[in-house]
Amino acid sequence: MPRAVMADEFGPPESYQLREFDPGPPKDDEVRVAIKAAGVSYVDVLTAMGKYQFHPPLPFIPGSEAAGVVEQVGKDVTNLKVGDRVFCGGMGGEFAEVNNFKAAGLNRIPEAMSFEAAAIFPVNYMTAYYALADRGRAKLGETLLVLGAAGGTGFAAVQVGKHLGLKVIASASSEEKRQAALAGGADAVVQSGAEDWRDQVKAANDGKPIDIVFDPVGGDATELAFRNLGYDGRHLVIGFPAGIAALKTNLPLLKSASLVGVQMRDHSLRRPAEAEENRRKVMELAGEGIFSPAIAARYPIEDYAKAMNEAFSGKAAGRVLLVME
Repeated sequence: MPRAVMADEFGPPESYQLREFDPGPPKDDEVRVAIKAAGVSYVDVLTAMGKYQFHPPLPFIPGSEAAGVVEQVGKDVTNLKVGDRVFCGGMGGEFAEVNNFKAAGLNRIPEAMSFEAAAIFPVNYMTAYYALADRGRAKLGETLLVLGAAGGTGFAAVQVGKHLGLKVIASASSEEKRQAALAGGADAVVQSGAEDWRDQVKAANDGKPIDIVFDPVGGDATELAFRNLGYDGRHLVIGFPAGIAALKTNLPLLKSASLVGVQMRDHSLRRPAEAEENRRKVMELAGEGIFSPAIAARYPIEDYAKAMNEAFSGKAAGRVLLVME
């Protein structure tokens, strides 16, 4: 019998159990997928704890991204076949050895991409591409400052920024994380939390202001980063695990700069055609081998609590994975 990480109530990782779980045959518009690897993110754990901005139905299987092989297809499915390697996504259901997914939401994994890389690719890279190319209006030759540059979306932003022709300055808290950002293509790195952080950023950009800030961190870092923007600068708010910042409204006025929210889920609901084009472009680039996500740690599904706690700590230089076999 296949297994899944599951709980009847929201709570910390230790409150979840590895239970027998078989979703049964897929519905007419679904496919049954044998999951090979699943990404573990801060938001996954926050959702599992019942502290995210919405509560999924109970009992709950955590996860939001995974990769696997199609085992069975529903009678109305025409875009996939048994044996296809696919990306799986959604708000729950991925920390499992097998599950059913809507066929319309799945995409084939490029031949050159492993299951492990695929399990942490779509959400981070589609978010980064949408943030920079669409919401950030990135232009060739501009300078991008990435906060949390060794995290999932931060590392993706480093690589997407370089692909778009930006000069990328990566901010990270440890030497290991800064080296990871440099390996991902960053042009320069600065130390998050340093007393002279703003001076480091200024020096890394030859004394000039920043054009775009990619901010998946929040907290005290937000205002400090915004102060480094120049005329028509764009500060992209991706998330705020360090806390919700209180930005003084005189700063956007004095700098003629913008604070821009980035929520990919809302974009896909309100402008589905644009969201689909974003997805298509990112998958095209994935097929060309342009992007390569960083993996910090791999855990067998039996060690799901360790994996969830490591992802939630924010200390990993790269992404955390659950490996199903």
